[in-house]
Amino acid sequence: MTQTQPTETSRSPEFRLVQVALGGLRQELFHDAFAYRPLPRMDVNSGRVRRLPERIRRYLGLLPHATVAFCAFVVFLIGYDQVNSSFGPAAFVFAWVPPAIVLATLIRPVFAYWASLASTPFIAVLGGGYWSGWPWADNSFAAHLVVLTVVAARTGPRAAGWMWAGTAAYALFAEMFLGIGRSSDSVPLLFVAALALLTVTVIQVRRQATREVTAQQSVTAEERSKRTVLEERTTIARELHDVVAHHMSVVAIQAEAAPYRVENPPPELEQAFRTIRENAVAALTELRRILGVVRAEDYEAPDAPQPTLGDLDALVRNVAEAGLDVGKTVTGAVRELPQGVELSAYRIVQEALSNVLRHAPGAAAKVEVSYVLGGLGLRIANGPARGLVKPSPGAGHGITGMRERVTMLGGEMTAEATPDGGYEVAAFIPVSREETAQ
Repeated sequence: MTQTQPTETSRSPEFRLVQVALGGLRQELFHDAFAYRPLPRMDVNSGRVRRLPERIRRYLGLLPHATVAFCAFVVFLIGYDQVNSSFGPAAFVFAWVPPAIVLATLIRPVFAYWASLASTPFIAVLGGGYWSGWPWADNSFAAHLVVLTVVAARTGPRAAGWMWAGTAAYALFAEMFLGIGRSSDSVPLLFVAALALLTVTVIQVRRQATREVTAQQSVTAEERSKRTVLEERTTIARELHDVVAHHMSVVAIQAEAAPYRVENPPPELEQAFRTIRENAVAALTELRRILGVVRAEDYEAPDAPQPTLGDLDALVRNVAEAGLDVGKTVTGAVRELPQGVELSAYRIVQEALSNVLRHAPGAAAKVEVSYVLGGLGLRIANGPARGLVKPSPGAGHGITGMRERVTMLGGEMTAEATPDGGYEVAAFIPVSREETAQ
């Protein structure tokens, strides 16, 4: 039994090389050959040019266009000098077509290359005796050199190579089959074209290498900056853990040992110390989780579920045990919301109630959660501070954090004092029907 190999694997490397080469030719010189590609203005905001006055730089951006137009004018003068004693349609086409093709490189570069090749024998015939080397009249010779240089500068090294090879193949065909017995300027043309295209290619390769080095330097600088930030974050996290975690551990231990230092402590005192210890332990757990995120970019979150709106009752009971008179109201059809919305809403309520405990001791607070059609509404309000405990000053980071959470989810939030001397935090987080369904 014979086994036939697939066509792709049975082809020789030489065949695949030719196939790739022909594919490159088709991509560079045939694909969208008539596409409209206007020449962009020169960048005048980089290099030494940016030091020039603004009035000069405004026009300096058109320098490539002016250069091509000048070359077209020179080509016209060459043709006009040859037919200045002759008039008629043939002389007009002979003098004007080559510079028009040069100007076409400004908008349709690949088309200009093909037009320059295709027009050379007709220009030579129309010129009659005004040309010396078949099939290149003097103006066609100059025009094709300009076209090759401009198109190579606008495309790339591979297109430059294919254009030179195409010109060489055309010149060989024209000399062998169309211009038998005539002298030809194909060799000088190909030699000068090779020098011009080599120069353009070297400049392009150098510019590309410069851009790649600049980009690599930018990436390296960015990575170095990220590494520095990560090291700073690690240092801050270590210091936070050493300072805050130590004091919170002391609070938890002292709260656990305090009831044993009092003979026959009342149940209310034991419950208060128990609540203090539970809050201290919970704060330590949360602190370690957050510091783990700060310390490492590849930190994996623990498997423990994040708090949701269903945990608000426990939060309210917790702050009530701490001495806050708080009530909770839920309106609308309770439904499951996206995890990010649930977590952010819980954190907003948690931070708002913590602010009440710190900044308005003795005040009464109320929490309102509204499930509406377009999202979730939150309102946490408290009255003025009462009692002898002085409010603790704050830096405003809590309000900023709540506002950042709401903004991240595309919502809106207000935080302002009320006329009775209290404070109110109101937020709306939009939730689409599709997100709710998920």
